Amino acid sequence: MTDQPRITRRAALAGAATLPLATGLAGRARAQTAMQGAQVPKVNRVMLGDFEVSALMAGTRTVEEPHGIFGMNVGEEEFASASEAAMIPTDKAQFFFHPTLVNTGSELILFDTGLSPEGIVAAVEAAGYGADEVTHVVITHMHGDHVGGLTGGDGPTFANAQHVTGQAEFDHWSNAGGDAFTGKVQPLAERFSFIGDGDSVASGVTSVLAPGHTPGHMGFMLESGGQQLMLIADLANHYVWSLAYPDWEVRFDTDKAMAAASRRKVLDMLAADKLPFIGYHMPFPALGYAETRGDGFHYVPHSYQLMLG
Repeated sequence: MTDQPRITRRAALAGAATLPLATGLAGRARAQTAMQGAQVPKVNRVMLGDFEVSALMAGTRTVEEPHGIFGMNVGEEEFASASEAAMIPTDKAQFFFHPTLVNTGSELILFDTGLSPEGIVAAVEAAGYGADEVTHVVITHMHGDHVGGLTGGDGPTFANAQHVTGQAEFDHWSNAGGDAFTGKVQPLAERFSFIGDGDSVASGVTSVLAPGHTPGHMGFMLESGGQQLMLIADLANHYVWSLAYPDWEVRFDTDKAMAAASRRKVLDMLAADKLPFIGYHMPFPALGYAETRGDGFHYVPHSYQLMLG
């Protein structure tokens, strides 16, 4: 029997390295595939005690010239300096729209309805639920990007749900009118029940009046298993321009001084108590914390705090 040469691992690797370059290039060419594009997540779900809380991505869009919206009472140089320090551009901003779905175990509560019926139904379904399972629809305030999904050509989007909103907010828009109210809210007026500051929507879900953005604008405090989280709605509409500079005027705020006062009051409380919050227009996943920094606040995105129970 003739002795066979022994092939070592080093020799095998050296041999592989001598394959013709053309072979490698051909294989690489065959491996090229179409890119999938940037991914936009749809749902961020956390547990808060016994509550399941899901921030829903119901839409996002790019907005030009954000200084026409934020920091209306400061000059271009100050706005540019603040933006540069936060490493964000001054010529455009990305807007996000985040309704929140809360499963208490007994109720499935949807806070705000996004821009359209199709968009909010798709967002609810992405979270694993059907529109017919929603037991309560709570409207924080009546701007179009919060009530747009309430109703469409087929009637109420959430036909099995009790509809809830603030009495002061409903009364204001009943007098002021506006396309969002007359087109989306008024047709469902008989379905609504009305609450005031400190009222309960369900056990562990309490309203917090924070006026200024609109006259009856409300946030909601969630509490379960000794944990708290606040839905701040449009109290602060940008993670830098509204938190770091709470006195900067925002075009969409009805009463700009009152809105600034509400921002400071609520963000002070959240920072002091180290409570997480979900902001309707915060960058996805919309969940974070406020810490006091200088004369304003700093946004700290959620990482894994609520994963630890």
